Amino acid sequence: MRIIFLGTPEFSVPTLSALCKSNHEIIAVVTQPDKSKNRGYELLPPPVKVVAKENGLNVLQYRKIREDGINDLVHLKPDIMITCAYGQILSQEIIDIPKYGIVNLHASLLPKYRGSSPINWAIINGETTTGITLMKTEIGIDTGDMLGTVQCEIGENETAGELFEKMSTLGGDLLLEFLDKIEAGEVIATPQNHELATHCKMFKKSDGAIDFTKSAKDVHNHIRGMNPWPCGFFTYNDKIIKVFESRISEVESDGEAGEVVVSDTKNGLVIKCGEGAVEILSLQFPNAKRTDAKSFLNGRSIEIGTKF
Repeated sequence: MRIIFLGTPEFSVPTLSALCKSNHEIIAVVTQPDKSKNRGYELLPPPVKVVAKENGLNVLQYRKIREDGINDLVHLKPDIMITCAYGQILSQEIIDIPKYGIVNLHASLLPKYRGSSPINWAIINGETTTGITLMKTEIGIDTGDMLGTVQCEIGENETAGELFEKMSTLGGDLLLEFLDKIEAGEVIATPQNHELATHCKMFKKSDGAIDFTKSAKDVHNHIRGMNPWPCGFFTYNDKIIKVFESRISEVESDGEAGEVVVSDTKNGLVIKCGEGAVEILSLQFPNAKRTDAKSFLNGRSIEIGTKF
């Protein structure tokens, strides 16, 4: 089939690579515009563009695809379009262009976790299982009929970044299986149960703030769900301390929520929560390198009883 692939970040790359190895024809790859990502303001291409160019594919980039891309897409006459973390909302006019419509790979087991950041929210909410859903694209946000799913276990201490990388490799085989079913006329779509739908909001940096009045489990899930962005943090001496990794501590204490109950180079940094306590494993002070908590305490002192 004649395929237009739409994707932007590293998450999309394994799916595009799987398509490149298939017997289908990728007539174009659509991705977000290049962006400046360093102090020199040098424009850097999205990861999908890099892989597309390496495979000799036609790359299209639009500031607003609904305004700038329609004529190009119509002219290409795709059989199907595939989106995977593209980053722009498509209009009905675009959805109607391909013969077989548009399908999307979404990083949750729909109808749970519609919208942005589903991987992060699954961890924050303490899920032990998530997955990829292949769905038909329609105007609603992640509301289309489901075409297939693949599940993925979430480790007890797995961060969003680690799960992101693991899940990025799951969609390719599911997608290729679906494309084969289209050609064989064997596609079965399943409507979502909209009453079971949950929705994810987009993160701001301030969402990383750690609330130690919550249980140790909730605090731990928050920290790993915020890694690598926007990153969990607490304030110490008016400075923002980023927290990258933690684990639930077995230390028992009558201290108040947010109070340091262990602080030494042997036993690390343990903070009391509303229920239980968490051990901070790695952190970063402003203008300093990320380090493990025990090494951090080797050069600094945080007194027991300090309240965060």
